[in-house]
Amino acid sequence: MCGIVGYIGNREAYPVLMKGLHRLEYRGYDSAGVALINTNGQLNVYKAKGKVAELEAFVTDKDVSGSIGIAHTRWATHGEPNQVNAHPHYSESEQLAIIHNGIIENYAVLKEGLMKHGYNFRSTTDTEVLIQLIEYTKHTSQVDLPTAVQLALNQVVGAYAIAVLDRQNPNMIVAARKGSPLVVGVGEGEFFLASDATPIVEYTNKVIYVGDEEVVVLERGKEPSITTITNVKKTPEIQKLELTLNQLEKGGYPHFMLKEIFEQPQTLRTSMKGRVNVDANNIALSGFIDNRERFLNAKRIIITACGTSWHAGLIAMYAIEEFARIPVEVEYSSEFRYRKPVIHKDDVVIAISQSGETADTLAAIQLAKEAGAFIFSICNVVGASIPRISDSGCYTHVGPEIGVASTKAFTAQVTALTMLALCIGREKGTIAKEQYLRILKELDNIPEKISKIFHQNDRIADFAKIFTYAQNFIYLGRGYNHPVALEGALKLKEISYIHAEGYPAAEMKHGPIALISQEMPVVVIAPNCGTYEKIVSNIQEIKAREGKVIAIVTEGDTIVSNMSNFCITVPETEECLTPLLTVIPLQLLAYHIAVAKDRDVDQPRNLAKSVTVE
Repeated sequence: MCGIVGYIGNREAYPVLMKGLHRLEYRGYDSAGVALINTNGQLNVYKAKGKVAELEAFVTDKDVSGSIGIAHTRWATHGEPNQVNAHPHYSESEQLAIIHNGIIENYAVLKEGLMKHGYNFRSTTDTEVLIQLIEYTKHTSQVDLPTAVQLALNQVVGAYAIAVLDRQNPNMIVAARKGSPLVVGVGEGEFFLASDATPIVEYTNKVIYVGDEEVVVLERGKEPSITTITNVKKTPEIQKLELTLNQLEKGGYPHFMLKEIFEQPQTLRTSMKGRVNVDANNIALSGFIDNRERFLNAKRIIITACGTSWHAGLIAMYAIEEFARIPVEVEYSSEFRYRKPVIHKDDVVIAISQSGETADTLAAIQLAKEAGAFIFSICNVVGASIPRISDSGCYTHVGPEIGVASTKAFTAQVTALTMLALCIGREKGTIAKEQYLRILKELDNIPEKISKIFHQNDRIADFAKIFTYAQNFIYLGRGYNHPVALEGALKLKEISYIHAEGYPAAEMKHGPIALISQEMPVVVIAPNCGTYEKIVSNIQEIKAREGKVIAIVTEGDTIVSNMSNFCITVPETEECLTPLLTVIPLQLLAYHIAVAKDRDVDQPRNLAKSVTVE
């Protein structure tokens, strides 16, 4: 959950590293640091608590020369966020320096052993233990740095993406990964290293995705060398990066989150391109077509995900069971991986992850794969770990999502899963042709309908200011919109720090109604579909207890809109597609409340974009 950047080449490394840290700051922003080897062979390490700007201020009068370096922005796991615990970490002799993303689970045992050999520790991090272990191995085994890294990592339990500098070899960076992402950029006479491709795209479109338990050596004047930690040589596979610099800029918006909300009409069109063909009355997903029999013969589908992706999975459960008539279970990956689940060989397991690196989801599908299940993934980042170990899958193609609170990734996941449900249902004959065609055509209209909702943005921003007083919110929805209530509550929690809970509307009487008062805003998702009359009754119960109601309703609604204190409308659509519309006002509401409360919208406290550790 930290950001890693490295550079070796002919240009000055420091500007490249700082620009890279800014691009990766969404991955961690508790502290930041940089290590550089200057032309005199001095290994300089500079660190600061806080964001990258604090680091830049700290090094103003420091020597930041050198054409090789590594840098890091941290989301704390072991050790509080402060300058001492910030990365990079020196080894005892200060000849080596390391940056690390991940968790070394057996660090305490390793640390105890190293202390018995006279090693001292400056920080309380697990990362410092690793660099001390590498140095100890290098000296006692009399080996070079790449070999020392290999040998040390064979003693490590946990996840890591690391980069190591050696003052005695100013022409080499050694990096390795297991369970945490790492990408190498290949330029003309230079190499870049990063947690993801965002710091690399400005310089090259050629990348190597480092695999699990692989060690990569980047050396001046040589081709990249990759071996496993057991010393099996690998052939580097250079791939073309499908990412543009414009996608990484705010484009005039005050925050990435608002930009990404407003990008959704275009990102959904991109996600459906080549898949939804209205003229041919067809939805084509290659991941389904190539594995048709596995889906048609599935006795059960298990969806595993975390956070926002889990909410997308809940919506998929409704769609798959309705259209394909296959039972679906939706599992938190963090629970699924540890509870000895019953998995059959005729199960299909669908993993959902924006980054494709979510640690718990990755572990969950590894467990399912070992049990013989078929693994299908819904991911956004090409070349990430989850799609690489899956049997098949579907990329959402929404471009980089920089805001920590997911928006466009969610709607793309729901779209991809809806298309999958329709494909299975049509092949099985469990959805009527008329319904299939109606939904297909309506799916094609969703981007335009989302654009219409944005006309209410200024009004949402105005009334959002009213609710900055609130300490708690309740979100209510039914059917397909129950997961949307959960997602809306999560968005508000993430970026405004207001406590919020989502419930099935019918469950309000089973406890939450005790909380209703004038001080408790209630967001009710009430599109004109199957459970509309039930929702009306729920709103009447809220109003009878003086609750403040913010309603999401279908255009032309008069009943709920007249009962509500505030109302946001969405265009009419098929019930299964309403989440793609009803979630938009909730994203905007959360955003504008957070802005009114002067929160750091793109980098909310304690959160990181990609949860690559447990």
